[in-house]
Amino acid sequence: MDSVTQAVLGAAVGVAVMGRRTGVWKAAVAGAVAGTVPDLDVLVSHGDPVLDMVQHRSHSHSLFWLSLAGPVAGWLLARLLGEGALRWRWSLAIWLGLVTHPLLDAFTVYGTQLLQPFSDRPYGLGSVFIVDPFYTVPLMVGLAWALRSRGSPRGLAANRLALAVSCAYLGWGVAVQQHVETAARESLAAHGVAAQRVLVSPAAFTSGLWRVVAIDDGHYYEGFRSLFDRSPHVAFDRYDRGAALEPAMASIDAVRRLQAFSHGYYRLFERGDRLMISDLRMGMEPNYLFTFEVAERRSAPVALVPPRQVGMRVDLSRAWPWYWQRLAGDPVSMRR
Repeated sequence: MDSVTQAVLGAAVGVAVMGRRTGVWKAAVAGAVAGTVPDLDVLVSHGDPVLDMVQHRSHSHSLFWLSLAGPVAGWLLARLLGEGALRWRWSLAIWLGLVTHPLLDAFTVYGTQLLQPFSDRPYGLGSVFIVDPFYTVPLMVGLAWALRSRGSPRGLAANRLALAVSCAYLGWGVAVQQHVETAARESLAAHGVAAQRVLVSPAAFTSGLWRVVAIDDGHYYEGFRSLFDRSPHVAFDRYDRGAALEPAMASIDAVRRLQAFSHGYYRLFERGDRLMISDLRMGMEPNYLFTFEVAERRSAPVALVPPRQVGMRVDLSRAWPWYWQRLAGDPVSMRR
């Protein structure tokens, strides 16, 4: 999730755990810091943009490492604040502030390596968008109430209620995702598409509009489903996945990493003499957030180039009206 949401979640957790045992502002600030710390890995450069992508949400998001660090940090904070009698409570608050960060991230589609150092598998449920005001705003309201009331019983109750609402919203997202996936699979089968993989994830800022990506041997399919659609079927557009480029690009390290990290949701294509790969999970046709140049065709075999991320260009004059129309259930297409 975005940094603001993670800080607010950490602060709300800190306030909920500490209650009136310490200053509510102290609990909020400490929780916000704990909720932000795992994302400091973005400050570490791994040498190229592909490595930076696949190593983000890695060791700093490990439940194992954070569970080791949380109690130690809590004890040190209690000692620094002169609240040694609350060291176990502070340890719980900081630990929860740390581990709720990667657990929330795992609900997004990006991929979070929760089980480092034992496994580098990236987990990404994809049931909530990385920025979703329906998740964040209730947390902000509950936390603001607790802070403004200086930790009054009603304020603390509002903060706990906001945490419960945010958890319920995550559950809602999972339930709707399963509903949309069922409709998508039925629609694909009705059109004779034997999909090997089907990914359902929310469109930007909402759980009311969902994007579906399906993969078969040589193509990928993109469709959208709004909760306000009147038709039970999902319409799909078909695109070439670049299977003909697989032999030329299979041995490229950046390609292998992205293939694994994206769980197979990728496309290969050429732009001039450059060979490219896109992660199909983030963005929408034809604009994908993570698109990289990885090789060129000036020699045989292809010559490797330092991976370079290609900027994403979105025509907001078309995309924004389409977004609101499609969210409202109007079956308009973005395809030219």
